[in-house]
Amino acid sequence: MNQNPLSAYKETRIKTAGPGQLIVMLYEEAVKQCDRAVEYMSPELSKKPASIEKINAALGKVRDIVTELMASLDFESGGQIAKDLFSLYVYFNKELTEANMAKDPARVRAVRTMLEELRGAWAIAASQTQGSGTERGSGVNIAG
Repeated sequence: MNQNPLSAYKETRIKTAGPGQLIVMLYEEAVKQCDRAVEYMSPELSKKPASIEKINAALGKVRDIVTELMASLDFESGGQIAKDLFSLYVYFNKELTEANMAKDPARVRAVRTMLEELRGAWAIAASQTQGSGTERGSGVNIAG
């Protein structure tokens, strides 16, 4: 078994998480990647080619996560909340794309703040449904 213990832990954590916990993990990773992008946008690092690649990679990961969150929305059960989240996710991806082109850390910070607020709300929701038997099921319904 050549697998690194940290990778094994992460894999097990993902495989055993309920849908709400998975959503929280997605938000946590998106916030982490926003922080990474902002770090590389600092004046002393932003002009280095390696930093530009790292900014692109971090913001690409955030956009991928946001796209996954969009794809997970259940519009039938979620109603207006799902529609509002979809609009917010579209806004996030637009802002992240424009922030990446302009290398504008303020825009990334603004999206990061909103992602962190959503993460907090999902963490509360996931903890309330954990153990109640309502969290497990087929598929992820993040707006129902």
